[in-house]
Amino acid sequence: MFFCLYVGVSLLHFTLSKSDRNMETLFAIFIFAAIPLLIIFISFLHLMLKLYTGKDIKNPNYAPIDGTVFSQLFYFNNLYDHQTEVAKKQRTFRLLGPEQSELYTTDIGNIEHVLKTNFDKYSKGKYNQEIMTDLFGEGIFAVDGDKWRQQRKLASFEFSTRVLRDFSCSVFRRNGAKLVKLISEIAIAERVFDMQDILMRCTLDSIFKVGFGVELNCLEGSNKEGTAFMKAFDESNAMIYWRFVDPFWKIKRFFNIGCEASLKKNIKIIDDFVSYLIHTRRELFAEQRCQNVKEDILSRFLVESEKDREKMNDRYLRDIILNFMIAGKDTSANTLSWFFYMLCKNPLVQEKVAQEVREITGGCQDDDIEVDDFMAKITDATLEQMHYLHATLTETLRLYPAVPVDGRCAEVDDVLPDGHRMRKSDGLNYMAYAMGRMPYIWGEDAEDFRPERWLNNGIFQPESPFKFTAFHAGPRICLGKDFAYRQMKIVSMALLRFFRFKLADDTRKVTYKTMFTLHIDGGLHLRAIPMTCS
Repeated sequence: MFFCLYVGVSLLHFTLSKSDRNMETLFAIFIFAAIPLLIIFISFLHLMLKLYTGKDIKNPNYAPIDGTVFSQLFYFNNLYDHQTEVAKKQRTFRLLGPEQSELYTTDIGNIEHVLKTNFDKYSKGKYNQEIMTDLFGEGIFAVDGDKWRQQRKLASFEFSTRVLRDFSCSVFRRNGAKLVKLISEIAIAERVFDMQDILMRCTLDSIFKVGFGVELNCLEGSNKEGTAFMKAFDESNAMIYWRFVDPFWKIKRFFNIGCEASLKKNIKIIDDFVSYLIHTRRELFAEQRCQNVKEDILSRFLVESEKDREKMNDRYLRDIILNFMIAGKDTSANTLSWFFYMLCKNPLVQEKVAQEVREITGGCQDDDIEVDDFMAKITDATLEQMHYLHATLTETLRLYPAVPVDGRCAEVDDVLPDGHRMRKSDGLNYMAYAMGRMPYIWGEDAEDFRPERWLNNGIFQPESPFKFTAFHAGPRICLGKDFAYRQMKIVSMALLRFFRFKLADDTRKVTYKTMFTLHIDGGLHLRAIPMTCS
């Protein structure tokens, strides 16, 4: 096509008189200016054909259509609320993609069917893996088959050990004490602070110590590289998620332009930091081998890597680290951020949780108790008695799940329990955020923040993981569920023993940033009021 245009313009050049050369120039400019537009037009037509061809658009046996995957761009900033409104009208719907359809559901039967009953018929899918691989690589969240089983087996063993439980509790208590001291300085100065940022730093320190055996000291602000790493990771999280609605992300990546150029820079920061971490940890691990010190998760993977250096190389360890980091940092920090937001919006609930903390840890016998002495009171037995706190954290997760949307991909043609058919390669995404707001699941008060819904005579009562999907369900259910609750309870108990919290600005609308994990957009700006028992 381009050759023909070139030949045509050349022939025109020789046939026109000199007086007509200006017209020739204008015509040539028009032709070559039209080429990019023509390419875009043809690409658009090709995309439309792929979107709408062979998708059984009018077939009632398939889920009703609510647009294309790219139409999500128009609702991107409030995507999960938009999905909620659609789900209230139809529990299962689909969006058309270039290669497959993406089904979205709040139907509990469909979710159990995919995550448990027919687990082997569903995978992460090439579509999702292609989008996620630059950041998550071959970590546990992005892989299937043998690699998933290997990582799951090693992590499962580690999470079940008493050593990790005791070690993690000591780390959480120590970092909880640092957090109280930091906020105490802020409260005395009567300053506004970003609770989400502080919690992100705190949980990042904890996961790096518990998971990788490294003191990061981000909370204290003494590790600039760690802070830069955290920022790069959070920005990469958002940019990777943007790919789901950007039909041109591959072109941008090829030419290294726009958000893909920024993503590449952030990935470089992440890779450099993690490579340094792995190198440092290998040296430390070599020194500790004779002492048999294996408290952290990475040590166990380092042991495995020595059995097969080619398969479990540093790149593979990097992927494992980042996957465990997002599980240990983002989920806990995000949930705690929404937890304190909801306590500020519901001061009676905040006082109830604080009252339980006082009662379980010994009342008001010592108004001037030191932070470290109080943290020592938080034991396994203490944590198990915190039923109202547990219910409040769970109610927060119901409305603000750490991972708002997750899903699987069909490896074979299938029929869901609600009767809708799925073609091989179609995705089935369950909407945890929307599910928490469905009246048919949680009752007419589904959108109300009510921790009491989880209590029976004051004792916490769990729900089916297919109804409450904040920790996934089935064989891939979150291994760190108890780990996360332990960290969140220790941190919240420490903060609510010494402070009450208020929103810095009651008029500001607090909402989320659309990404893999549910961050509060722009942070959570609070004031802390020091408390003594009365």
